[in-house]
Amino acid sequence: MAGRSGVKPLEGERFEELPVRIAAPAAVDPGEVLPRPQARKLDRSAQFALIAAREAWADAGFTAPAGEDGNILPDRLGAVIASGIGGVTTLLDQYDVLKEKGVRRVSPHTVPMLMPNGPSANVGLEVNAQAGVHTPVSACASGAEAIGYAIEMIRNGRADVVVAGGTEAAIHPLPIAAFANMMAMSKNNDEPERASRPYDKARDGFVLGEGAGVVILESAEHAAARGARVYCEALGQGLSADSHHIAQPEPTGRGVATAVQNLLDNTGLKPSEVVHLNAHATSTPQGDIAEIKALRKVLGDDLDHVAISATKSMTGHLLGGAGGIETVATVLALHHRQAPPTVNVDDMDDEIEADIVRGEPRALPEGTIAAINNSFGFGGHNVVLAFRTV
Repeated sequence: MAGRSGVKPLEGERFEELPVRIAAPAAVDPGEVLPRPQARKLDRSAQFALIAAREAWADAGFTAPAGEDGNILPDRLGAVIASGIGGVTTLLDQYDVLKEKGVRRVSPHTVPMLMPNGPSANVGLEVNAQAGVHTPVSACASGAEAIGYAIEMIRNGRADVVVAGGTEAAIHPLPIAAFANMMAMSKNNDEPERASRPYDKARDGFVLGEGAGVVILESAEHAAARGARVYCEALGQGLSADSHHIAQPEPTGRGVATAVQNLLDNTGLKPSEVVHLNAHATSTPQGDIAEIKALRKVLGDDLDHVAISATKSMTGHLLGGAGGIETVATVLALHHRQAPPTVNVDDMDDEIEADIVRGEPRALPEGTIAAINNSFGFGGHNVVLAFRTV
């Protein structure tokens, strides 16, 4: 909300030769929060997920794992925590150990740490979730897909409460080198805080971030019975696939438009009810335009009244964690009726015909209002979530 970027130079010898030497590391190192014996058995992505889940669990008013505090039965609690890449830093670091120090020095915790379902499994163990523990993997749409899956778990009667979100920790030379060679990342190493600039004419790619965003989803009946504080209502999701290219967005936004239309059809949400949107807006030349085109196609003139925020301009792109942290931002925007700003938009792209919240937060209207959160991923995955005030 302060419009402050978290992007910094990457320090250390292993980053010196990379074409991209900037990223948005978490503000607090998870190793400083978790007890050392626990942290050393968890990949960094799982560390983030566990901390975020604990914060969300406590914020929801739960004081102990399911079955211990009388508020929820274990077999009515689920967990859905996504990751686009999983324990990539564990895998790469342990391979270095194997090469440099030999077989006997490889950690016996390596496999549980590198598994993509490791974060979800550890969160499930933490809260004693027995209704199901799941890990959707759909690149940068993973976190949003996890939340959509969790909504369906509750609506289908599988659970009363689900801990859901996304996590990622991939600030490592190999992923950065690979993304850079794809020409997907910003190379603005001289001005890290200004490198992520969605919608600006000078944008040249995304900036890698890390962290986790987790929410507690609960049926209305269960929440009312325990007197829970409710931030907003999760209306549902819209899904589609581009079937266009493994990495490039479909230039007309066809798949995104289909996902948004599916969302409206599935939830009964009217375009005129939508007043805020947290955009995918990674700061890539093609993707930012395609997303706005898709929104215009479905929402029409109603798009003119939607306050659009691109929070990746400050957090960087959390890949599989993006949908989680941006859902948190969307929910809080509705709750506080304040849309967060988009920073670094100095010269708006002429093709961006939309109301972008620039520079400062913006007040959202009173009354019953709705917001949308967009997440899209390599492979053509499109996930759109909708929320409404209560």
